[in-house]
Amino acid sequence: MLLLFVTIIIALSLGSSGMSIVDVWHILWLSLPFTDQADTVYSAGEIAIVTQIRLSRVLLAALVGACLALAGVGFQGVLRNPLADPYTLGVASGSSVGAAFIILMGYQMLIGLWTIPVVAFLTGMLTLTGVIMLARYKGTMQIQTLVLAGVIIQSFLGSFVSLMVSLSDGVVNEILFWIMGSIAMKSWEHVYLLIPFVVVSLPILMMYSRVLNLLALGEREASYLGVQVERSKLIMLMVCTLLTAAAVSVSGVIGFVGLVVPHLLRLMVGPDYRLLVPLSAIGGAIYMIMADTTARLVLSPKELPLGVVTALIGAPIFTYLLVKRKSGEGGVQSL
Repeated sequence: MLLLFVTIIIALSLGSSGMSIVDVWHILWLSLPFTDQADTVYSAGEIAIVTQIRLSRVLLAALVGACLALAGVGFQGVLRNPLADPYTLGVASGSSVGAAFIILMGYQMLIGLWTIPVVAFLTGMLTLTGVIMLARYKGTMQIQTLVLAGVIIQSFLGSFVSLMVSLSDGVVNEILFWIMGSIAMKSWEHVYLLIPFVVVSLPILMMYSRVLNLLALGEREASYLGVQVERSKLIMLMVCTLLTAAAVSVSGVIGFVGLVVPHLLRLMVGPDYRLLVPLSAIGGAIYMIMADTTARLVLSPKELPLGVVTALIGAPIFTYLLVKRKSGEGGVQSL
């Protein structure tokens, strides 16, 4: 929590507008309801940069990171696969199809700023429904079949996204920029959109943290210990898909957050999901704020796609973890 607080302070203090750190925090202080704003020396543009753009963007990055990291740790627990992430079951590809179609047809503002988030969310949920229907056999869902169905659906929908990119002329850059992930040009409305998902999903995942610990022993062993395996898996998959679809519908496709953050936390606190679930929310928020701050400052005034930054940061970290784990296993075997 202290690291998250420090990260938020640093992200709010830095920007390409040329405002000093003192001015930024003075504006934030004057924005509090109990302060006197009558004698402010700042222009409306400077106040809007800090309160409407920078503050909302930092909070949105924290919420997106928390959603993706929570979905990642949930998927890894349910699928019992440390390489699982929020995109394993094709939810991101489903959301991308809906968003790309809306952008291609020119309906981005059909119902205002909520158009792309609502459509991407609905297509992501339809994708999960299709994956579950493919994986269900005689009332049960086999983990291997579920993962295989997710890979098939993801590849199939990914080809549709590529097709729409090839068909688009004037909006090809907009589609590609959304696919690469970004939270630029977002507002407080998008922050308010994600808050309910985090507030509702986090307690549910914490309630099922003991179930995730038992599932790590195996489905048969967990059922012997009183876990209703099929119902628990379905609830967890739905919650994690909700989190993924909500995040993707706002920020586009951003990888490696749900993969890297739980791995780093396992090295720090161990495999207990009672700790991993709440810490994943905090760690995902920190990771995403740092990545977004890097994306908007490294080539200022230009901005890098957020998905590119998370991949450039996450891929080396994950490679290091794999090499370290492999060398550790080799050392144990040699002993």
